[in-house]
Amino acid sequence: MNMNKSEALSERARNETSDLSKARLRAWLQILKVSRKIEGELREKMRLEFGSTLPRFDVLAALYRERDGMRMSELSKSLMVSNGNVTGIVDRLVAEGLVVRMPVENDRRASIVRLTPAGEKDFAERALVHEGWVSDLFSDLSSGDADALIRILRNISHHNEAPHHD
Repeated sequence: MNMNKSEALSERARNETSDLSKARLRAWLQILKVSRKIEGELREKMRLEFGSTLPRFDVLAALYRERDGMRMSELSKSLMVSNGNVTGIVDRLVAEGLVVRMPVENDRRASIVRLTPAGEKDFAERALVHEGWVSDLFSDLSSGDADALIRILRNISHHNEAPHHD
């Protein structure tokens, strides 16, 4: 079967698109693999070093960034988990004296959650150790590589935040 010039170009474009699509799929699978591996290692280190969990650390981190506190719904949204998932962690942190719940004026159902001074100290100590773990896990990346990776991942994130029109 003979193809004319435009059919040949069209076929080549489809193959290139397919190759690009497959390369992007391989990139996604590699990101997923590395992310799961790193998260698993951090979970294990958190458990062994502090007898704690990564979700608990994430709650403390979110509250550390928002020193005035957050509503439970805001905390859940920032962590991308359900309110129910956060409630149990917050309950335990309150019992340990690391977090307090404060009522929201004019809304009896809502509360603001924020770190206590003990919670701030506890998180700051853990955050330094956590940062060291992450640095070790990424030790093969140069500063330039890290910057490039951040740029690439931000580009992907920004592209996927834009509204899509079908």
